[in-house]
Amino acid sequence: MTKRISLSQGAGGELMDNLIKEKILNHFNYKSKKIEVPLSMLDDAAVVDDIVFSTDSHTVQPIIFPGGDLGSLAVSGTINDVAVMGAKPIALSSGFIIEEGLSADTFEIIVKSMSTYSKKAKVPIVTGDTKVVEKGAIQEFMINTSGIGKRSPNLDKNIQEVKSYRTFNKRWLLDSNLKKGDKIILSGNIGEHGIALMSFREGYGFETKIRSDVAPINELMEKALNVGGVISAKDPTRGGLANTVNEFSEKSRIGIIIEENTIPIPQGVKTACDMLGIDPLEIGNEGKIVLGVINEKVEDVLQSLKKHHLGKNAAIIGEVTDKIRGVVLKTTIGGKRILNKPIGDPVPRIC
Repeated sequence: MTKRISLSQGAGGELMDNLIKEKILNHFNYKSKKIEVPLSMLDDAAVVDDIVFSTDSHTVQPIIFPGGDLGSLAVSGTINDVAVMGAKPIALSSGFIIEEGLSADTFEIIVKSMSTYSKKAKVPIVTGDTKVVEKGAIQEFMINTSGIGKRSPNLDKNIQEVKSYRTFNKRWLLDSNLKKGDKIILSGNIGEHGIALMSFREGYGFETKIRSDVAPINELMEKALNVGGVISAKDPTRGGLANTVNEFSEKSRIGIIIEENTIPIPQGVKTACDMLGIDPLEIGNEGKIVLGVINEKVEDVLQSLKKHHLGKNAAIIGEVTDKIRGVVLKTTIGGKRILNKPIGDPVPRIC
């Protein structure tokens, strides 16, 4: 029987990981001294000849939602993937695939939003492509954005600060950089994007209070790097916080303990998740970062994030340890449970 690709294989988490590893990586296994961070490492971006490069495709329903739209999502998502490597994003491309019949007014709203967000982040859209396809060929409107970045002076400053406390021979912020004693920082509230979008789409009514967190985090990253001590960074999109910390643990080959009572989760998100039977730790976010920071600098980095409007609810949520394997969650009631990588995103089509 012919195997077919399922929606769950594109939703982040374990099934998507398996699809990429089994069907993609073995065909794109290029080797070159110029490729410092290759596709096979599955970080948020690649590094080729000291240029950080990432691409992302976005399709979401509805294309305009509380707190954002398809355009703000596309711009922010790609900027964030470049920024978490420690690079300074410098330019974007934009490819449009438009279904015949899309409202011209809606299209212009999305394009204007892309302009607004790219200008806010100071990362211009400099090239692109537009295609219009027959009705029914796609779901209304899809955007691909690619981004490039260059090495940030603050990244070098950050790495020098790390080296003053421990041996460190990496040049970029990789998922595999964590060591025993490092701390995990989350830059703010989780769950808002997924719940805002799902609530608006399905008509649950939560949208009156919950809005998407979609935002470029490159300025926030620069603040953290300026303080120094950051060794890993990732934006917790598809698969949410649970997927992100499992990626850290798996690639660094070390355990992580997460303290549930320190994770900033808005009450509205908690209520919605309880009603829908969804784990907020598995819900995608679009304007947050998870940082691995050396213990000696964790308080300084935390305070720098809190001074920025996107990091006002930042918190230290965990610690890296060699006493366990994988990720363990210390629950609010005092117990412990294994925090696995989700099978797929519990809120479908959020990015």
